[in-house]
Amino acid sequence: MSGTIVVGVDGSEPSLKALRWAVRQAKLTGDDVGAVIGWEYPATGWAGMLPGMPPEFEPEQLAWQILDEALDKTLEADVAAVVERRVVSGPAAQVLLDASEGASLLVVGDRGYSGFKAALLGSVSLHVTQHAKCPVVVVRGEIAED
Repeated sequence: MSGTIVVGVDGSEPSLKALRWAVRQAKLTGDDVGAVIGWEYPATGWAGMLPGMPPEFEPEQLAWQILDEALDKTLEADVAAVVERRVVSGPAAQVLLDASEGASLLVVGDRGYSGFKAALLGSVSLHVTQHAKCPVVVVRGEIAED
């Protein structure tokens, strides 16, 4: 009986490593893979953060673009085509916890785009390891292609 492996993808290199790991694991277990990205409007609004950003800019569209590009550049086309893609409004950690409800496994990279590199784990990976209702794998370092 197969389930779903949920993987958090934000376009960062650690999330791409997690995506590759999740796909390899799914081949071993027969699980499906669901790639998830969370997005939020910043408290100051997009216009305040990104000078010159057109008012019609939609962060959800940007999240879809990031997710699609990450899968398309990281996976072979036939594999990328069968990965379920989800873009959800909300804080990344909570989005991943919600998406992993009932999943076989939740896979995340050790950190996203945060600038604090000295910590062992980023805030999202730390939060999901503490609160997930399913097993969690945090992918760190280099991954062999074999």
